[in-house]
Amino acid sequence: MAEEERELTEEERTEADRKARRSRRIKLAVLGLVLILLSVGVTLALLHFLGEEPASPTDAEAQAEPVEPADQKAIYFPLKEKILINYEVKGRQRFLQTEITLMCRDNAVPAALEQHLPRVRNDLIMLFSGQRFEDLQTPEGRELLRQDALRVVQSIMDEEIGQPGVEQVLFTSFVMQ
Repeated sequence: MAEEERELTEEERTEADRKARRSRRIKLAVLGLVLILLSVGVTLALLHFLGEEPASPTDAEAQAEPVEPADQKAIYFPLKEKILINYEVKGRQRFLQTEITLMCRDNAVPAALEQHLPRVRNDLIMLFSGQRFEDLQTPEGRELLRQDALRVVQSIMDEEIGQPGVEQVLFTSFVMQ
């Protein structure tokens, strides 16, 4: 009988330990949830505080600086033909086929792009063909190529019309095989 009482006592202790562990887990989960909610609240408060409009400029400042409309709509100019580049990688033929759309905000830029399209396509093809195929397989490599393409197009527009004109180069299709 003494052994049965001792077993019950051990079972009771085991059960008490389980309940204590469960209680601690629940308390930690509630504490974690409170901390998360507190963090979200502080973040929202800071965003609201930082998002307030700055004081309006004085009349002298407003007259000194011409204000360009910041809400001009984007104008998209798709290059008419796909660009196809061949690569030799480890003795095998690989290729890149891409479609490009240029984004600008000035209504005069698409006409200038249309006029200088042969040079734009030529310079982009030369840029793309100078890339390593392996580099273009990574997101970082594609992003660098996109930035380089933007610089090439802006350079051409700057030479031809006196302003960069193009705000973004967008790959609307990018197939590598």
